[in-house]
Formats: sequence, structure tokens, C-alpha cells
Amino acid sequence: MNILSFIIYCVVVTFTPGPTNIVILSSVQHYGARKTMGYVGGATLAFGLLLAASALLNRLLAGILPQLLGVMQIIGSLYMLYLAYQVYRMGRSEAVGRPASGFLSGLLMQFANPKVLLFTLTVIPSYVMPYYSSPAAAFLFVIVITVIGFLAFTAWVVFGSIFKSFLQRHQRVMNSMMALFLVYSAVMVSGII
Repeated sequence: MNILSFIIYCVVVTFTPGPTNIVILSSVQHYGARKTMGYVGGATLAFGLLLAASALLNRLLAGILPQLLGVMQIIGSLYMLYLAYQVYRMGRSEAVGRPASGFLSGLLMQFANPKVLLFTLTVIPSYVMPYYSSPAAAFLFVIVITVIGFLAFTAWVVFGSIFKSFLQRHQRVMNSMMALFLVYSAVMVSGII
């Protein structure tokens, strides 16, 4: 196994912008780093659970993946459109006080996030299973990948905290841009384009 290739793949996929990272950035802007960490906790737990499910059920998932992926694309696209609307509305008087980025929201986002689903369903079979067959090795890799994901989510919290004043000064533009990125992600995931 090429460990460097594995680590690079995990880092690139988890650190690059995606629906979860965009919501984290928006949440830090509106609710602060401390409240956003609840979302990060939910996202990390779901990420780890999806990795563990992939490791445990790889052969079964391979058989149902085409059907599962189509359903998840639709659900994920709809959820991302809902999040885009919520992000767009954040900061307005009627939206204040409604935490849109708590633990449960982070947990649900990961289960409906096609980027995460594709990653978790491919990383273990592609990088781990050809070289390691023991459950202990699979568990160790699930932990390592989950930690990388947590570090990526936390990096987005830190980034959002550092640039919070800039983001708040340009709140309407930033909310609109983040909402558009989520709409773009939803359209790309849905397979319309």
C-alpha cells in the first residue's frame, strides 16, 4: 500500500470545499466557532460511521451501490438546496436565533452528502482492503481517516474564525456566494449537468 498516496487522497477530499465545509464556514460566520463545533462533532461521527459501514459491508454495498447512489444523489441534492436556502437567509432578522448548524444537522448532512458517501464507499475498498484483510487493520484505517476528516472540518472552523470579521462585513455577498456554491453542488450531484 502506498501510504503517501492514501494520505494525500484523504487530505484532498476532506479539506477541499464541499457542502459540509461550506456550511461550517457559514456557521462560524453567524454563530461562532464554539457553536459550530457541535456541527463538526455530528459531521465527524457520521463520517466515521459511514467509513465503518463501508469497511464492514464492502461486498454487500458493492452490489447495491448503483441503486443506493441514485437515491442518495436525489436526497443529497434536495438537502443541499435546503441548506443553500438556509445559508442565504442567515443573518437576517427572521433567521437569527435558529441554530442551523448543530450536532444533528452535521450528522444528517454527512449521510446526505454524496461527496462523503462516494469517498467513504471507495477509500477503504481501494486503499485498504487490497493490502490488509484483518478487521483490526480496517478499524485502524477508519480511525485514521475519521481523524483526518475531523482535522479538515476543524481547519474550516479556524479559517472561518480568522476571517470572521471580513465575512461579517460582506455578509450578504458571502451568504449569497456560499448559497450559490451549495446550489452548484446540488446540481452537479443530481446529475442534471
